[in-house]
Amino acid sequence: MGEERIYKSGGKVTLFDHARKMINSRIAPLPERMRPRSLDDLIGQQHILEKGKVLRTAIDSDQLPSVILWGPPGSGKTSLARLVSGVTKAHFESLSAVTSGVADLRRIVNEARDRLPMYGKRTILFIDEIHRFNKSQQDVILPHVEDGTVTLIGATTENPSFEVNAPLLSRCRVFTLAGLSLDDLRIVVLRALSDIENGLGSMKADISPAALDHLLNYSNGDARIALNALEIAVCGVMANDRDERYVDEDTISEALQHRSGNYDKSGDAHYDTISAFIKSIRGSSADGALYWLARMIESGEEPMFIARRLVILAAEDVGLADPSALSLAIAAQQALHFIGMPEGRIPLAEATIYLASAPKSNSAYHGLDRALSDVRNLQNEPVPVHLRNAVTGIMKDLGYGKGYQYAHDYPDNFTQQNYLPDNVSESRYYEPTANGEELEISKRLNRLWGSDDKLSG
Repeated sequence: MGEERIYKSGGKVTLFDHARKMINSRIAPLPERMRPRSLDDLIGQQHILEKGKVLRTAIDSDQLPSVILWGPPGSGKTSLARLVSGVTKAHFESLSAVTSGVADLRRIVNEARDRLPMYGKRTILFIDEIHRFNKSQQDVILPHVEDGTVTLIGATTENPSFEVNAPLLSRCRVFTLAGLSLDDLRIVVLRALSDIENGLGSMKADISPAALDHLLNYSNGDARIALNALEIAVCGVMANDRDERYVDEDTISEALQHRSGNYDKSGDAHYDTISAFIKSIRGSSADGALYWLARMIESGEEPMFIARRLVILAAEDVGLADPSALSLAIAAQQALHFIGMPEGRIPLAEATIYLASAPKSNSAYHGLDRALSDVRNLQNEPVPVHLRNAVTGIMKDLGYGKGYQYAHDYPDNFTQQNYLPDNVSESRYYEPTANGEELEISKRLNRLWGSDDKLSG
């Protein structure tokens, strides 16, 4: 009993501590008050938390290994960690990587090392936003996770493969949480409206179906956003003569102000969204490409980053099937630079639609890759003598330029001759497709060189 009180708060529990807790529970934001009290109350994440699943079994049996909880904001990572603290017989410590440092980590580790032999208690350490700890900070706890001094629960919104040190990650089991579905969010919101003790039930609030749908859609799977907006909306409407409050769609819109995109310009959403954008253009889906473009613009993505990706894609994926695509992409980039946002979104949209609708060819991209492979892996033989310029008498005496056939001296400004070193003279790098304007390029080269096998010269 005494040990429990000492280690739970860092000192003895006083009446003042109890009173402060009661006050905080009344003034805490709705998402904090509505945190689930048991695993069965936690909404969503059934893929890892339904009975019989590995994580659920480990929690229920109080045999939780070190884990990393990876998921978007508002998906329940912190709530899950707090539920673990309520069911475990181990001592539970909680830190935020935003406000804590090495000194805090060392203190907890030292206390955990003393606690185990003195009281026979394990220590579970929860680190919220663990990705904000740098390498040296993560290294502080590595040996103590490895030897079992502490059991780690790390929560992160970022891909742990990139944000958690590989040695620490290898000693943890990663569980991925998903953003809440619309049905999950609906349960969360309606529960908050009806809960008299912790929620808004005492305010006798009702919400219109349209307002509820609006709230759920704009929350983007984030329970925290949904509950915060709900609380603002309910508290912001006047009660009628029966002390009831009615929340309509306009009230919810005002409470939300701006949709949350769950978008970090240096995080996973940034890379996932630009990947979807590029793949949509490559797959000739103008609608898909415009949607992902809109997502990036609305989330505050750097417009020039989008423009640079369009220029790259024009060369890599449209290529010679429509040579004007690159010019148009560069024109969109220049227009964006000239006029800025928000009007700059229009040339971005124009380029996006054009590139998505254009015929596709990556022949230039693959042709260069094949040539680079030979340059890197085969002997780099000298430039054939007939292709060298004889700029001095000595060079002319050595035969530089001898036998070179000047193309403009021949019909069609073309004559067949070898343009490659001997060891790659039969190599074929450029393989034109039959798409768009590249079909004409293919026909012309075939006519000049006589066969598909000799297109390269």
